[in-house]
Amino acid sequence: MGEVLVVYELDKAVATRASPRVPRGAERAVRRVHAAPAAPGMPAATGPRTLCGKDTFAMETTCWKPSEHPEAPWYPEEYASAVCPDCDAVMET
Repeated sequence: MGEVLVVYELDKAVATRASPRVPRGAERAVRRVHAAPAAPGMPAATGPRTLCGKDTFAMETTCWKPSEHPEAPWYPEEYASAVCPDCDAVMET
């Protein structure tokens, strides 16, 4: 497998009142953390699907790269409770 990127599946946008300090939609929480292969020839861009088969179009790509943290889990530890079990199973093999 080539480069793997970490992407966040965010909660759906909640209608909030815009304020000068917090832009509309800024409170979107991470629903699930997925792993996705990099797009062919573009190591900083995700491919169209996560390792579990979800579309990456509406997901947010993180700067966390598993290859840069060989002693750590493939995901940022602060999101351990939100890791996709299917992506995790593929990453463990």
